[in-house]
Amino acid sequence: MPRVGVVLGSDSDIPKIASGLELLEKLAIDFEVRIISAHRTPKEALEYAETAKDRGLKVIIAVAGMAAHLGGVLAASTPLPVISVPIASGALSGIDAVLANLQMPPGIPVAVVGIDNMKNAALLAGQIIALSDEQVAHNITAFREKQSADVRRKDQELQIKSYKN
Repeated sequence: MPRVGVVLGSDSDIPKIASGLELLEKLAIDFEVRIISAHRTPKEALEYAETAKDRGLKVIIAVAGMAAHLGGVLAASTPLPVISVPIASGALSGIDAVLANLQMPPGIPVAVVGIDNMKNAALLAGQIIALSDEQVAHNITAFREKQSADVRRKDQELQIKSYKN
């Protein structure tokens, strides 16, 4: 049963989120991916959010660019945490999407990660789930340890080869 719902405003966002979906798989977190537009399919967006908790979801990740109303619409219709991934698109290259989600009215919070940063959204969703799942907590710790080891290895290589190589 999926614990994370990933909702895309458009199928054009799929390539930008693939690495985050792969990370959810590595963390052993089941998820579902849907294309639901806050503007073009508002009834479906409302139904998705209203039924999410009863369907076993723990976190929703909303992926949208430009006006990026998807995160706010979902957050207004569910008690679950909603994480927004603003997508770089349009004339403002994602800044509009960031600001739309940062400026949510009091009482309807939406967590916002960086532009196109689905990996951080996946990690944040994982950290929320890890509060009640020891295996996911272990997987996140292992992920972070690997990141640290990779940085140490790269630093050692730099010290041996120097920056010129």
